[in-house]
Amino acid sequence: MYLYHYFDKRTGPFKSISALPSKEAEDILMRIKDERPDSFCAKRDDRYIENRLRCEAILKEEFAKKGGVINIPSPHYMVLGESPWLSSWYEQSDYIKIPVEEFDLKSVSFTYGDSMPTFSDKVDDGKEYRKKVYFYDEILKLIERYKMPQVWNDDGRYGPERYIEAHVWSDEPILGYMDGYNR
Repeated sequence: MYLYHYFDKRTGPFKSISALPSKEAEDILMRIKDERPDSFCAKRDDRYIENRLRCEAILKEEFAKKGGVINIPSPHYMVLGESPWLSSWYEQSDYIKIPVEEFDLKSVSFTYGDSMPTFSDKVDDGKEYRKKVYFYDEILKLIERYKMPQVWNDDGRYGPERYIEAHVWSDEPILGYMDGYNR
């Protein structure tokens, strides 16, 4: 299996808005809305940064409780397996894929679906994977039970889970995949 990271070619990979100070993050989001109006990111609401930071704090806390290894303050976001829908988020879409075996899996958490709806108070459907983070071996068990969301729900018709999100709490092996991109 591979972890995929989708991004706009003009920005480059592994640029996390949540790793920035709030004011700078807000400015970048406004610039994206102005310069890339057709991108998915341009359609985010005014509270996106606040909500992303809240969600990320929950991810970090829950992963730490499980014994996850956290080496950086904000994770690198990836998905398990290819996601056709995510490739449509960017006007000039590209991706990097990295074999799962290259990661220290003690530093990678997963949510079954995007972490924002997973931890949202607005999504209360009683599914067992809501409000939870998983290690790799645990997410594989969910995949056995429910399959990959991008297979049965890439269009979002059956709920918010469209892919399995991975949160890489380390710069390894990611930095080795950034050759050729501006850092």
